[in-house]
Amino acid sequence: MPFIPTTLTESSTRGWNELDVIFVSGDAYIDHPAFGVPLLARWLENHGFRVGIIAQPDWRSKEPFMVLGRPRLFFAVSAGAMDSMVAHYTPARKLRHDDAYTPGNRHGARPNRAIMVYTSRLKEAFKDVPVVIGGIEASLRRFAHYDFWENKVRRSILFDAKADLLIYGMAERALLEVSERMRSGERLVEIRDVRGTAWHGSNSSDAPCVEIPSCEEVSASKEKFAEAFRGAYLQQNPWSAKTVIQKHGTRILLCNPPALPLAEAEMDSVYALPFEKSPHPSYTEPIPAWEQIKTSITSHRGCFGGCAFCAITMHQGKTIQSRSNRSILAEIAAMTAKPWFHGSISDIGGPTANMYGLSCGNAEAKKKCQRESCIFPAVCNYLQTDDTQATKLLQSARAVAGVKHTAVSSGVRYDLLERQPAYFRELTGYQVSGLLKIAPEHLIDHVTDIMRKPGKRSFEKFLTRFREESDRLGKRQYIVPYLISGHPGCTLSDMLELALVLKKMAITVEQVQDFTPTPGTIATCMFYSGIDPMTGKAVYTATSDREKGLQKSLLLWHVPAERAKVVEALKALGREHDAGVLLGCSNKAVVSQKKSRSTKKAR
Repeated sequence: MPFIPTTLTESSTRGWNELDVIFVSGDAYIDHPAFGVPLLARWLENHGFRVGIIAQPDWRSKEPFMVLGRPRLFFAVSAGAMDSMVAHYTPARKLRHDDAYTPGNRHGARPNRAIMVYTSRLKEAFKDVPVVIGGIEASLRRFAHYDFWENKVRRSILFDAKADLLIYGMAERALLEVSERMRSGERLVEIRDVRGTAWHGSNSSDAPCVEIPSCEEVSASKEKFAEAFRGAYLQQNPWSAKTVIQKHGTRILLCNPPALPLAEAEMDSVYALPFEKSPHPSYTEPIPAWEQIKTSITSHRGCFGGCAFCAITMHQGKTIQSRSNRSILAEIAAMTAKPWFHGSISDIGGPTANMYGLSCGNAEAKKKCQRESCIFPAVCNYLQTDDTQATKLLQSARAVAGVKHTAVSSGVRYDLLERQPAYFRELTGYQVSGLLKIAPEHLIDHVTDIMRKPGKRSFEKFLTRFREESDRLGKRQYIVPYLISGHPGCTLSDMLELALVLKKMAITVEQVQDFTPTPGTIATCMFYSGIDPMTGKAVYTATSDREKGLQKSLLLWHVPAERAKVVEALKALGREHDAGVLLGCSNKAVVSQKKSRSTKKAR
């Protein structure tokens, strides 16, 4: 199947003199189901729509947005696979110098706040053509939200972008319904009842509604901000959610309930679309994001972990939407024929790999459930955790002709693995390439409670089990833990305790993620408001660059370049005596190092 047209010449080869929907994306065009815009373009194409893609247009003028002409229905705009501000800036607000979604890994192919800029250019070029916005950037900024990069509350991106409609979440259902209704003659301004969409008006909806504090209220009061976040968050169950209303001055934002999850057959049909699985042939430089995921397989969507720092609840939702084993194995078999495939599948998973095939066992309870997590603080009695389907999938995948090796690189929940013995044995025996990536995020219990993650005891239990199983198999395999510094609820003292715990476990950390407050997460609400929105309790948060930097350095105590900051942190805590344990030096050496730095400053 040819690529989706990106030029009028490519469009004309299909016999199209006009397109129905034109997608504009902040990413390079990679025709792979791991990327949202190509997936949705293929989805509409499969339903008889003529679609095109404008990838990474130069936003400095309107002309690059006119290369495919005027669409008959609307423009569909996405910033790409990442929020453009996250793509451009580090957690310390420093400019990044690369972009994995751009040929040559070059920074600067998309603007800051890409959706707003793209929409503005489209309105300049085609004033009367509707613009529908979606993707991560739009989805998680659909309500008034805290913006870390400006350190203030911004109004809904729907108003800032001056778009006509916002589609949030995984958009297949909503986008198709909007497109079909417009093709049948409805105007976009009349389409106000589609699940998974947000729109603006001057009147309330006739549907059952929940009103949250207004944009003006949440901008003036952190307590109101937390109240509004909680009100919106509790309307994420697609079977019981109501329309959420938030006033913005004289206008009203109306966010319809989430789209219903896709059934297994629907998931299979999405991933059976004729993707080329490679970048558009016009690119001459490698694209790192494709190199990383080209041999990966998406087995499912959604995550019921409910981690405070994760936005999946507000985007993909809690419900696990799994493909059939048959569908996944067919994709693997087709991949073996690609010239760039050399026998290894880099990943078979989703947001959390060992949630594949799992579901709630009580249909009535599921429709009313408002739990943040199905497994925290304890596994729900209704959760079906049988690992038969997931284990069979991994076993069958490594038996496909042409496949030499398979791996699970997606994260796994080790507290859930306690109930999945067969999956654990398959994972440890065949799916680990020497290093297993695990994300405890922290190991001090009161911090992991705020994170909605299992604590130290659960991790120690898993670590012992993993090491014993690896020894039994005669394999040299190690755990690579992913940890977060500066998370709400974590003090400098907590981070020191974590460092000491890891040292005792003989684990050194190569990478530490400094917490970044991105829109749509419970943790970001805590960071800005100082309140856990779900409990109403006050939460300490490290907000200064100095403390955040010291927290991160404590976990990198073994890196020579971080040693001075580790010493600084120990002194700030009055814990110089721990230098012997952490750094292998005496308290006197720490004091001497301090005096040496003081003398140099005096000079």
